[in-house]
Amino acid sequence: MDDQSPDLSAKQSLDLIASMIMEAKGNVQRNNFYFLLWGWVVVSANLGMYALWMIDYKHPYVVWTITIPAWIYTIYRSFRDSRTKYITTHFDHISGWLWVTYGVTILILVAFGYKVNFQLNPLILAVTAVPTLVSGVILKFRPLIWGGIAFWVGAIVCFLVTMKVQPLVGAVTIIFGYLIPGYRLRRMNVE
Repeated sequence: MDDQSPDLSAKQSLDLIASMIMEAKGNVQRNNFYFLLWGWVVVSANLGMYALWMIDYKHPYVVWTITIPAWIYTIYRSFRDSRTKYITTHFDHISGWLWVTYGVTILILVAFGYKVNFQLNPLILAVTAVPTLVSGVILKFRPLIWGGIAFWVGAIVCFLVTMKVQPLVGAVTIIFGYLIPGYRLRRMNVE
């Protein structure tokens, strides 16, 4: 071992971890935009799909094309934001890769949705619980933890209702899973 690199005391180690968590929380607070963007896009798509089903539109899923510009803007903005001078912590890297793997998983589910008769709402809600809850745990931010739990509850409810009611369940779940935590993060960022 190098004599010039002193070992950290237990208190110093805990202080370092706490400061990393606070820095990561600050970075996530700056990114509350993504929770709000995706919250409103997905709520709108769910409600739009429900409305199109109610008027017997032949292809109600077409409303989900509103996610394409949201994906493009998300990729653009995350690339742009990655070039800013914010301190990036280990927690930021973990969180970033958690959300990237989530996005890939969603794309796989959508691409092969025909294999499950496009019964995607409960699957997507169940999968969305993981990065939401884990982000809440990493940041010690209870609204995201509760948001992750809300996604699991919403997934269970979706499995129990008809396909035509699932978009309503999805919309309500997104409100509790993304929008409420997103606005709480935004409020913390302003204060």
